[in-house]
Amino acid sequence: MRLFRLLKIARVSLRFGLDEFFLGHERVRGLRTALNALLFWRRLERPRAERLRLALEALGPIFVKFGQVLSTRRDLLPTDIADELAKLQDQVPPFPAAQVEATLSRVYGRTVGRVFGAFEREPVASASVAQVHLASLPDGTEVAVKVLRPGIAKVIANDLALLDVGATLIELLWADGRRLKPHEVVAEFARHLEVELDLMREASNASQLRRNFEGSSLLLVPEVYWDYCSSEVMVMQRMHGTPVSQVAALRAQGVDIPKLARAGVEIFFTQVFRDGFFHADMHPGNIFVTPQGQYIALDFGIMGALTEVDKNYLAQNFLAFFRRDYRRVAEAHIESGWAPKDTRVDEFEAAIRTVCEPIFDKPLKEISFGRLLLRLFQTSRRFNIEIQPQLVMLQKTLLNIEGLGRDLDPELDLWVTAKPFLERWMSERVGWRGLLRHLRQEAPYWTTMLPQLPRLLHQALSQQASPRSAEDAAALLRERRRQTRILAAIAVLLALLVAAVIWAPR
Repeated sequence: MRLFRLLKIARVSLRFGLDEFFLGHERVRGLRTALNALLFWRRLERPRAERLRLALEALGPIFVKFGQVLSTRRDLLPTDIADELAKLQDQVPPFPAAQVEATLSRVYGRTVGRVFGAFEREPVASASVAQVHLASLPDGTEVAVKVLRPGIAKVIANDLALLDVGATLIELLWADGRRLKPHEVVAEFARHLEVELDLMREASNASQLRRNFEGSSLLLVPEVYWDYCSSEVMVMQRMHGTPVSQVAALRAQGVDIPKLARAGVEIFFTQVFRDGFFHADMHPGNIFVTPQGQYIALDFGIMGALTEVDKNYLAQNFLAFFRRDYRRVAEAHIESGWAPKDTRVDEFEAAIRTVCEPIFDKPLKEISFGRLLLRLFQTSRRFNIEIQPQLVMLQKTLLNIEGLGRDLDPELDLWVTAKPFLERWMSERVGWRGLLRHLRQEAPYWTTMLPQLPRLLHQALSQQASPRSAEDAAALLRERRRQTRILAAIAVLLALLVAAVIWAPR
């Protein structure tokens, strides 16, 4: 099977002239000349980026999805290719209802009619990994049932193996192959698919996001019905709304479109900076809107996560950008380790200013985050800055937000909308509120450590080297007394802080 798949890939590659990518190196110029002679009948009139997109669409859904992931790596791809791959749509014919029912019967151990009160055989959505059917539970609750494609794991494993072979060829035969890090990109893609192939993980993502926005007036997340979920089936609350791309319909329902656009920006920054857990596939097909103007999030297969360190440095960078404090942007990159320690701050500051200064005071319709990110990535390469893997999904989401905001309100000023939120968030992080919050979080640890301080102090003092003379003994005694006083002071301070945190008003 893998041999036939490889032959199809070769045939499609030749048909769309992808040998231009693979045989561009000086070492194989003769091979390319011979191939062009054999394919004298071929006419390649379309641009290379468009031919690459069409080839991926011809190869099927897994390659389409790979192209979608690849389009987010603007640090690695030429602009024309990244822009073209961003147009890829995951449009896949549905698999038969009989296969859906077979999967459900095997998972539940009984027929579909005995599991659900009603089940619609025609899917409402179909993608490369799964498709969605509407149904109702025995008590009448309306649900959406997501079912994994039968045999998709094996198909993906075969295609991933072939992609890895292709990555090796890119490194060997393309002049820029090593810089593009093809094996790293394939590994990143494999990690995404691993999550999407386990619907229990997607269900847990949905549950976490719903908990983060419980009671929110901005975002609704469907409830997961865990008793009906497995690695192959996910059952969640059915949500009613209008796709966010249907702006005319939303206006007809009385939705305030400019307010909706601002709410989208706030949701993004809330997910990233408050929670460090964000929906990383926010294209219009995954977002609905209620008549009351609330967003509805769908499809939780691709989520991003950030550490506390990432969040702090990202917030500092964003806030410094909004204040046009480019020196602080440069310093934050170096402090975080994103830029080499020997980077000259003044040169890096000047490069960032050159990229960012032209975009300020412009509405969103005049700003392209794609071009901005591209120029920032070019600057990063000049200063030997490695793009952080944990930030790739954030970059992808930011581009989604750009497209969403542009569709809703071209006059939206992202900077004005986001700056107050970030300033408030930073004040809560570094001000006295942030201090109290951190103290409360650490209080349980301190309460267990305080009784152990005398024993730890005794161990530390007993491990010191024995004195060799009377002077050494006197010096060691003075040092032990000093350490004792310091540790005693620390113990008292910690005790006071713990008490203050426990009794502080909330």
